[in-house]
Amino acid sequence: MRQRPINRLLIANRAEIAVRVLRTCREMGITTVAVFSEPDRTSLHIQLADEAYPLGGVTAAESYLNQNKILKIALQAKVDAIHPGYGFLSENSEFAEAVLSAGILFIGPSPRAMKLLGDKTEARKLARKAGVPMVQGTEDAILDDADGLKAAKEVGFPVLLKAAAGGGGKGMRVVSSAKEFQSALRSARSEAQSAFGDDRVYLEKYVEKPRHVEIQVLADNYGNAIYLGERECSIQRRHQKVIEESPSPLMTPELRMRIGEAAVRLIQSANYSNAGTVEFLVDAEKNFYFLEVNTRLQVEHPVTESVLGLDLVREQINIAEGKKLALPQESIALRGHAMECRIYAEDPANSFFPSTGKLERYLLPQGPRVRVDSGFQSGDTISVYYDPLIAKVITWGETREATIAAMRRALEEFQVDGVKTTIPFCRFVLDDEKFLDGDFDTHFVQQRYKRERLFEKNESELIAAAVSAVLLRRTASMSTNGVAHPQSVSRWKQQREEHFR
Repeated sequence: MRQRPINRLLIANRAEIAVRVLRTCREMGITTVAVFSEPDRTSLHIQLADEAYPLGGVTAAESYLNQNKILKIALQAKVDAIHPGYGFLSENSEFAEAVLSAGILFIGPSPRAMKLLGDKTEARKLARKAGVPMVQGTEDAILDDADGLKAAKEVGFPVLLKAAAGGGGKGMRVVSSAKEFQSALRSARSEAQSAFGDDRVYLEKYVEKPRHVEIQVLADNYGNAIYLGERECSIQRRHQKVIEESPSPLMTPELRMRIGEAAVRLIQSANYSNAGTVEFLVDAEKNFYFLEVNTRLQVEHPVTESVLGLDLVREQINIAEGKKLALPQESIALRGHAMECRIYAEDPANSFFPSTGKLERYLLPQGPRVRVDSGFQSGDTISVYYDPLIAKVITWGETREATIAAMRRALEEFQVDGVKTTIPFCRFVLDDEKFLDGDFDTHFVQQRYKRERLFEKNESELIAAAVSAVLLRRTASMSTNGVAHPQSVSRWKQQREEHFR
């Protein structure tokens, strides 16, 4: 493959991931071109980009999913490449084909590989041929209600309905009995159509007490492929991840090698190139089963970056430029432990209902071993039109315990006023006995989460709050006769107590 340098790159996305991509581009000396909808006119990714072009519209369909508008801007801006980020058009093979046909590089796999692995039913066929362990289920999408119900009965309830063309928990339903099947299928199809423009759904046997473990892979255009360790993604709500970590508390070196080699075997069978993630379910006996392939950069990619010291966006760009992988498999060694908490604008005390509004106060945590990826600032508005993810907090430590301690501190420093967030939920998880022991699965929220415990205050916190209140009263009563105001009052503690009132 002829090497082709990238000098100008358009980011076909918004918010946190757009900011993430353009920062690597800035370090690489690549000019960045951003696009934006009307609600995002003043967003951070627009402010940081070298150039920005309006897409118009308000909804995703009118803006970030509008292929024609994005391609027109790309040609107008004379870019060499388009990075799709995650979500939106990142796994749309038709868009990737259109980009390449326009003479522009697509930062991702080929359209053919995307069709083979991005489509869940096609990926299952390929995985079976590659000898990758699989959960029993339908090989093709369900054609009609009767065929679907028949397949569900053959597999045995409970079953899991899943969208063929996407991920992120969209179009996914657990069905426990035959009488629930028809309404669940209708609901799954409707959600899949809305999220991905494709209502195809397939089913598979629902694995009891599963761990959700994924393998990050990189592959170049010369047949070289490696796996970069695993990420534990079992802490989920509504089938969408909230907390991820690496390495998984479940993992052993032998299991890591077997599951990693299976992931590489699968992507090589599709002639895959660029970054991707192969997802697996692992049962209580540590048997693993292929779940799906995400043919894009994952939301949780910073976890892998933290334990390997890599920049996965840089690796993506290098591969797209036609460079060979510089990393042999034997050089990959995980160092320490990393964890990511996704901060959503949702109310964990109200079934994680989306919370919209203006970020009146938005102060990100800092300090040793803390990284925050965000696309928002104080004064920005969280709207109903896009995903409610507002930030990702990533911490690193030599041990899992040190990483959790750093995350606790970071979440306590994180100040958000104007919307509800999942910060209290993340703190709940970090204090849970089962989580601390590494003994959990994807049913954690259903089995362990008690929303009333979000508002519990232990004795030490009550004392700290009382001391803080006394100091604040003292400060307010001080005269201005040269006496310095005390600076030891903990603002994050005060904010936290106000949030829980």
